[in-house]
This record gives sequence, C-alpha cells and structure tokens, in this order.
Amino acid sequence: MGEVSLIDVSKRFALRIDGNVQTVRALERLSFTVADGEVVALIGPSGCGKTTALRIAMGLETATGGAVTVDGVAIKGCGYDRGIVFQHAELLPWLNALRNVEFGLEMKGMRGAELHDTAMKYLTLVGLQDSVKRRPYQLSGGMQQRVGIARALAIDPKVLLMDEPFGALDAQTREALQTELLEIHARTKKTILFVTHDLDEAVLLADRVVVMQHGRLQEIVDVPLPRPRDDLAKIRGSEEFSQTRYHIWRALHAGAPTLH
Repeated sequence: MGEVSLIDVSKRFALRIDGNVQTVRALERLSFTVADGEVVALIGPSGCGKTTALRIAMGLETATGGAVTVDGVAIKGCGYDRGIVFQHAELLPWLNALRNVEFGLEMKGMRGAELHDTAMKYLTLVGLQDSVKRRPYQLSGGMQQRVGIARALAIDPKVLLMDEPFGALDAQTREALQTELLEIHARTKKTILFVTHDLDEAVLLADRVVVMQHGRLQEIVDVPLPRPRDDLAKIRGSEEFSQTRYHIWRALHAGAPTLH
C-alpha cells in the first residue's frame, strides 16, 4: 500500500521585515489524498505553497497544524516509506552514478552483493546501465535526474515525491523524461505526488491535478485519460487533453489577482 494524505495541513513562517516580525501563511488547512498507485500533480502560481506541502509530506519541514499520514499512520520526520526527487538532482559530486544510488541504500543498512544488484536494477530501470561509472559532471542534466530518480526508487518507498523534477531541463529532454516516468509508473505502480508549473505536464502525467491558490486548495481536477499513456503526441491532440487543460487553466485563473 502507498496512500498518502494531507489532513488540514497549515504552515506559518515568522519573518522579520523592516525590523518587525510578521507571520506569513504558507498553507491553510490543505487536505487531499493520493490513493495507492495514483499519480497526482500539485499546480499553482509561484508562492502558493506547493513545494512547502511536498516538503511537509516528506518530513523535511514540520506543519504548524494538521497531519500527514502514509497508509493511515502519521509521519514523524523523514522515512524510507517516502522517496524524494528534487528539481536539481543534488548528487554527491565525488561519487559516480552507481555509488550515488548505493549511498542511500547503505544508509538503509544494505550491504554486499544485494547493495550492488539493487542499485544496478534501478539504474537499468532508468536506462543508465552503461553510465554507472560516470560522475555527475560527466552526465547531462537529464542523466543526472535519472540518477536522482533511481536513487529515490531504490529504497523501495511507498510514495515517490517529486518537486518540479524536469523544470530545469530543456524541452526535448523534459519530454523524454516525462515518457520515461510514465513507463516507470507502469512498471512499478508507485504512488507519485509531484509539483509542476507546467499545465501540459500535469495533464500528461497525472490521474488528478490539485490546483492551489494562496496556500489553499482551489480545486481537484480529474484527468480522464486512460493508461497506459504511451503515445504523448496523440494524447496532446485529443479533445480530452484540451478540455482538461482548459479546465485547470480556468481554475488557476479563478483565484489569481487581477492586473490593472
């Protein structure tokens, strides 16, 4: 199982502005559930709380109020039931691809042949079986992200959290990794919650899209596209894709400030 729920999650920060301490509301009673095996996208304007929500779900930040549960159990900090992929791969520069994936497994207590075989399994899953000896500076941005995905999946988490994982990549590489993520999900059936600014990406990858505004839930939009999604060009040209994309666009603009 891999169901993750955010239940009335709130987050406030204290900031010093012009010598005065002010409270900034990042999240306000945010609630939604990602079902086992489901892919859900978090989308909204910059500063709406998407990444904060994801970091709280991972245990990297603590909520001011509410709770996050995995399979009904409240989380307490980071745990191996959740893996995370950041916008930038954040690889250890002095280790090659294989050792970067093995590092997380060693922290989990894995040793010996099992350590090597498990790391190789997930590097093969992301198509890097021939690049395992390369260090990060010898890998392209897309290849580095593949290592990051392999590292997150190798610990066998129930839930995979992704913070704009393809946001720093060029358009062609981004599309290639979107296709790869769809294939990985089809093979592993992992529960995935990911943050994106890209409307097309949200519709192409997700089963549902959580639209956020000003730290609050604006709307949850179902994506009526069947899986497997192995022909992205055909999907992009479909009426269902266009209608869903427009629905999300409307939801985003419904809560946006008007410019004068």
